[in-house]
Formats: sequence, structure tokens, C-alpha cells
Amino acid sequence: MQYDNYYWGMNAIWWIIWLFLLIWIFATPYDIPFQRKKKDSALEILRSRFAAGKITAKEYEDAKVTLQNTLSK
Repeated sequence: MQYDNYYWGMNAIWWIIWLFLLIWIFATPYDIPFQRKKKDSALEILRSRFAAGKITAKEYEDAKVTLQNTLSK
């Protein structure tokens, strides 16, 4: 049997394909939709709730002061 053009059990084209796929998988940026989404901070959640009208301005200010005090400690 002769094994010309075989490299460690696979043809060279398969090594190129696997290498390309691995680079593509690990070099994918984090900001692709539905992929590796960063969690929102407490202040961002508070702002979005205020913008949606779920809390009043007074509740927003009170919670904002509380969060800023706890985050600064």
C-alpha cells in the first residue's frame, strides 16, 4: 500500500478545513447577536425600567442613590 499525499491520516485539504474552522470559532467577536451577551449592570437595568415607565422618577432617584452608594464602597 502506498500512502502518498496523506498527512497523519488525513489529506492536506482536511487539515486546512479544520484549521480554518478552529480559527473561525475562536476568533469570533463577542458582539454577534445571540452570542455571548454581556450582562447588564444594575444601573443599566434601573435606567431601562425608568425609561419603560415601570418606576416613577422618585423611585428612580432613590434607587440610583442607593446603588451608587453601594457600588462606591
